[in-house]
Amino acid sequence: MFSYRHAFHAGSHADILKHLVMIHLVEYLQEKPGALTIVDTHAGAGIYSLIDGFATVSKEADQGIYRLAKFAESNSVSPGIANYLEHVRSENTANEIAVYPGSPFILAQLLRAQDRLKLFELHPKEIDILRHNISQLKQSKQVDIYAEDSFARLKGLMPPPSRRGLVLIDPSYEDKQDYRYLETAMEEALHRFATGCYAIWYPCLSRRESASLPDHMKKIATAHKRSWLQVELRVENAPKERRLQASGMFIINPPWTLEKQLSESLPILVKALGQDNGATFVLKSFEA
Repeated sequence: MFSYRHAFHAGSHADILKHLVMIHLVEYLQEKPGALTIVDTHAGAGIYSLIDGFATVSKEADQGIYRLAKFAESNSVSPGIANYLEHVRSENTANEIAVYPGSPFILAQLLRAQDRLKLFELHPKEIDILRHNISQLKQSKQVDIYAEDSFARLKGLMPPPSRRGLVLIDPSYEDKQDYRYLETAMEEALHRFATGCYAIWYPCLSRRESASLPDHMKKIATAHKRSWLQVELRVENAPKERRLQASGMFIINPPWTLEKQLSESLPILVKALGQDNGATFVLKSFEA
């Protein structure tokens, strides 16, 4: 499925939730000096213009990063949100957010000298843009880029040499098979690297596959005797799903600090990004 381009959704509420969680996971894992291997299974182009191109068609950033940044100008926010906003602003001038750094750029910002970042992208146009964008970074020599199927390759990358790793899994799910591929990949990865941290992004949609994904992930985590955390952010609850109204993250082997950070940040995100009275959040966890 090559119709999906993440630029349409750059800076959306879904990106905010994903990157808020992702930054916390990386910084927690980096509290130990050992090398960290980070895998981003669906990297996209790496960084996106918000003032021209695809992002100006959907205008999802208007109700996402722009809305949150404006809210933060006159309201106090949690340390986690403030940290996230700093990472976004680091790619922009002081007075304007003109580009939005996707997961690859934020992860590259966070790399220490001993860390490695592995990016996967199958879209024939996105992969060339990604390679160009990453080549401009000072951390480029620490980044490996693969034009391969990440679901098929993930098992072979586990465990990383240092046995310390974070895997971000965030397909578009436009192809319904992605749900099945995800389950298989997680079973295989946990079998080889049970102590790794796995962060799975998913859209909250009415379709059966989407609605059942968290329960399937819970069963897989439980079968492998692993702890998990589920978080969802809903910004509206309109009768028709004209656009994505909610998304979630399911983390296997979450750090103990993540739930506290999210309990502070989620009420603020609901207040800042909520578009109707249906705006809310879900935060659940299980300790194995």
